[in-house]
Amino acid sequence: MFNADTCCTLVPYFEVQDGQLDAFKALGPKFVERTRNEAGCVHYAFSFNGHTAHCREGYVNAEALLAHLQNVGELLGEALKIAKITALEVHAPASEIEKLRAPMASLGPKFFALEPGIRRAMSAA
Repeated sequence: MFNADTCCTLVPYFEVQDGQLDAFKALGPKFVERTRNEAGCVHYAFSFNGHTAHCREGYVNAEALLAHLQNVGELLGEALKIAKITALEVHAPASEIEKLRAPMASLGPKFFALEPGIRRAMSAA
């Protein structure tokens, strides 16, 4: 038996200012701690390549992704004082993307719709 695939992946890339990498990395555990109370967060982690940071994020649906953005808004504001978002993508089923377009418009993400039949759906437990 399979559940409907509503998973949304948020893909932000940050360019950290010179001399601020340690400060940016220090925010990471604070972000992770905030996600602990998010029932809809599937995975959340930071990775780095020099001064480029990526946050690997997955949510059960559009509502959970939007709840996350609200939950970490203050911390994101701190991060954006020492880094800028260079790319932002959302990968999700088209039905979930439609729920995200208006609320995320100010962030300017690129939306990638998952193609039915070219993905493995989540299996029920």
